[in-house]
Amino acid sequence: MRCVDPGDDFDSWRQAARGLLAEGVPPGEVIWEPRDGGGLFECHEAPREARPVPVVPPVFLELARNVACHADPRRWGLLYRLLWRVAVLGNRGLLEIASDPDVMKARTMEKNVRREIHKMHAFVRFRKTGETEEGRERFVAWFEPEHHIVGVASPFFRKRFANMDWSIFTPKGCAHWIGGEFRLGPGVAADPCGDADALEEIWRTYYRSIFNPARLKLKAMQSEMPKRYWKNLPEAGLIEELSRGSTTRVEGMLAEPAREVRPLPKNAYLESLRKLPESGG
Repeated sequence: MRCVDPGDDFDSWRQAARGLLAEGVPPGEVIWEPRDGGGLFECHEAPREARPVPVVPPVFLELARNVACHADPRRWGLLYRLLWRVAVLGNRGLLEIASDPDVMKARTMEKNVRREIHKMHAFVRFRKTGETEEGRERFVAWFEPEHHIVGVASPFFRKRFANMDWSIFTPKGCAHWIGGEFRLGPGVAADPCGDADALEEIWRTYYRSIFNPARLKLKAMQSEMPKRYWKNLPEAGLIEELSRGSTTRVEGMLAEPAREVRPLPKNAYLESLRKLPESGG
């Protein structure tokens, strides 16, 4: 049995998987676990004669990069099993078989990761903490992702907020854009950003201004913005308050008397059209 440390991301897993493929080690003989994980099994390294590493389709690499961000520790074994079936057993079209159990599991993981990236882009809220000596504004944010997506989700923020310094703190890693340089760091257990400030109040004011009680659909909203994200959104504190008063507000809107129809503007061109004789048919 071979115990292999997958590392922390796709690149480290890929390097380990290439070595296993080169030695022809089948998936059933590999246990993927961190070296400091205190595994239950006694594993023995048994190097084999190296063989050329097959080239895999780009579609597999794209899938593997996304699945590697999933929080399930079984993802490494799943990816190696798929890799073995594609590269060694020669099933080049495997990922097109949607009913295959391994493919189904990997696609579900990929979907979860992509959805989590979307949530991070949508729900991160920066708080201004000051300015640097160079005059760049400094912002911080806290987010709690389910999966290891900080690295792959960060380019969105680097592009959108390139002119300010910012840090995004999460339990699964931190991203920092300081002075035009990007770096990733280890996660932190709790929100280090402090109390809410004036920026959060701006978000609350904005949310109040766009709230439409007639279009409130709590179930649909929670499917797109689950409650676990609410505590980190400054405007989310208003949701229950506004929803409780939504019925009264809608009834008030319906009870308002209809407004008089405004007369048509005086326009010479429109007047000439009215005076044209109707054509008979």
